[in-house]
Amino acid sequence: MTFAGSMATLTLIRGAQLVASPWKNGGGMTREVAAFPADAGLDTFVWRVSVADVAQAGPFSRFAGIDRTLVLLSGAGMLLDEAQSGEAVATHALTQAFDTARFAGEAHIDARLVDGPTRDFNLMVRRDRAQGELDVWHTTQQQAPGERTLSADVALLYCASGAIAVALGDAQADSQADSQAQRLEPGDTLRIDAPNNLSCRIKGEGALLAIRIRYTQPATQPAAASIR
Repeated sequence: MTFAGSMATLTLIRGAQLVASPWKNGGGMTREVAAFPADAGLDTFVWRVSVADVAQAGPFSRFAGIDRTLVLLSGAGMLLDEAQSGEAVATHALTQAFDTARFAGEAHIDARLVDGPTRDFNLMVRRDRAQGELDVWHTTQQQAPGERTLSADVALLYCASGAIAVALGDAQADSQADSQAQRLEPGDTLRIDAPNNLSCRIKGEGALLAIRIRYTQPATQPAAASIR
């Protein structure tokens, strides 16, 4: 779907259609939501978003050259111990829904579960190819539809909780914007390519994770990188 006055196109990704891939160490499983390029492996993606179910404590895989953002979706949470210079350790505490941790993919991270399995949302961006931002948008039934503007090479709106309708396009210029609103249930994602000052109105009760990705190098030439 495209929008009047905009080159933006959108893709609706249903959470129920995501495929779960178990970790080799048996510690959990991951469902990839979207990535660029679409067929890229873990050593060649420019960006990747996924949802992980963490079943047991243990070290995180290390991804050289990747900036990571982790958001707690459900469960009692995790404590992420990041080894620093000398014997110093910094702990990222994710104990409430939507707590967020940001760290370098090459960092030494050990995860401790607070009380049983958790689910988290994971944004990974290759730092020499792109930049990524993640915000949490909350809305309630009592609020008037919240209006925001999206500008990025790619934007993704992930429904983290509740039921939310997302209407895109200028409400005054496009009388069909509200009638074409995308209804998102938990786990659904709306991907918007090339939103340039695109109006976005959200209505309902719940929370969206809003991801904006901007390329710093041409997006048509993915660069290979190693994982350690």
